[in-house]
Amino acid sequence: MVFIKKISFTCNKFCFQPLTKKTLKIMTIQEAYNFFESLKTGTTTPNEIKVYRNFLHILIELKNRTFSEDEIHSIETELENLGLKSNPKNKKKYFKKALSKFKNYLKETFSLTTAGYYTKLYAGLGLSFGLLFGVAILSNLEHSLGISLGLIGGMVVGSIMGRNKEAEAKAAGNIL
Repeated sequence: MVFIKKISFTCNKFCFQPLTKKTLKIMTIQEAYNFFESLKTGTTTPNEIKVYRNFLHILIELKNRTFSEDEIHSIETELENLGLKSNPKNKKKYFKKALSKFKNYLKETFSLTTAGYYTKLYAGLGLSFGLLFGVAILSNLEHSLGISLGLIGGMVVGSIMGRNKEAEAKAAGNIL
């Protein structure tokens, strides 16, 4: 014997409406560019202007690249998700966070980085490993001298490695 359980449900008035009825407003790259241009001209704070210039530089580079329709739609959706049109109290902090999120999105999705990204990353790693090297191996010298030499050496080696990585990324066309 097989028992079949009947399941009943009720439907509200939205159940049979088409899913495409809701239209999404997506910020285009050009709209974002115009928005940041207006913000840049409307402020006199140098730190805010620097953030806006960074955004503008990235948007110009994105406009000059060739992307498929899906990739452009993905970028524009991300711009909309950043909530750029909101009116925050601390604009510099808000847009700096948005810039960081947008850079991370471009890095993860398209492997695009800004100039100097790898140099800064590898110089920081070089400082860390240089400090460890200075404390562990150069400690038989005077303590502060060993740390200093380790930091300098690590930063130099890290910067050289970062510049090499940056040259590779530039040759591959992944630098904005």
